[in-house]
Amino acid sequence: MITLRGLTKTYPGGRGIVDVSFQVGPGEVFGYLGPNGAGKSTTIRHLMGFLRPDGGAAEINGMDCWSDAPKVQASVGYLPGEIGFPDDMTGTNLLGLLAGMRLLPAGRDRRDELCSRFDLDPRRPIRKMSKGTKQKVALVAAFMHTPDVLILDEPTSGLDPLMQRRFLELVADERRRGATILMSSHAFAEVERVADRVGILKDGRLVAVEDIASLRHVQRKVFTVATARDEDARALEGAGFPVIARREREIDLEVRGDYTAFVQALARHEIRSLDVRPLDLEQIFMHYYGAEEAR
Repeated sequence: MITLRGLTKTYPGGRGIVDVSFQVGPGEVFGYLGPNGAGKSTTIRHLMGFLRPDGGAAEINGMDCWSDAPKVQASVGYLPGEIGFPDDMTGTNLLGLLAGMRLLPAGRDRRDELCSRFDLDPRRPIRKMSKGTKQKVALVAAFMHTPDVLILDEPTSGLDPLMQRRFLELVADERRRGATILMSSHAFAEVERVADRVGILKDGRLVAVEDIASLRHVQRKVFTVATARDEDARALEGAGFPVIARREREIDLEVRGDYTAFVQALARHEIRSLDVRPLDLEQIFMHYYGAEEAR
């Protein structure tokens, strides 16, 4: 459904994307990961036909994203990374306008269902909406015509944790329906719940395409363990896990892969609290590929 072959776009100063190639199959959720500025939005703008590539090609459902841009845009659900709505309209009027442009049936069942899912009252003027509320309107606009392909650029930006969870539930529902979804993000934790595979972009180059199970297996996690006694902390230091830091009765341990041995080690001691430190994508990338491969 989505195919990129050697897609290249260069900007002054060396920014852009270079020789990006991957495919996303029907009914697949593909997470497109990378730090801010890695080139995720540039890739997506090519998929939507907003940019002409310097080299290579992008296709959606067999259509060239540049030469067939109107057909692509008519068939795809798109959520941009930066939303620019007309301030003099209400959310209801905007969604009605977009529905008319897409020649949707007069009924609003799908729109109403999505608004209810995101606790959205679209009757307010857009100029009075918060960033999170505008993001909800954009999500409804992207999903309301039940497209077979969805391209979502940083879709949870501005959403609170509850709405983030509801969005991920919506993505899972759409995958079960058979929709193909490309979802860009700079947070691995955001996509690992719903993605089948992920592509990792760094400095404009696609450095890996992996299935989620493989990334979970190698992903490092740092657990902060607070013990009841000093001797418990000292014992955990010698339990065979890399020690990141030690603060009296609190210790940070690195764990990856099989967690059975870690749980068994904790069970032998009195533990006051246990927390896991989220790692950003850059740390995951560096640990997975190593500093030399990253360079």
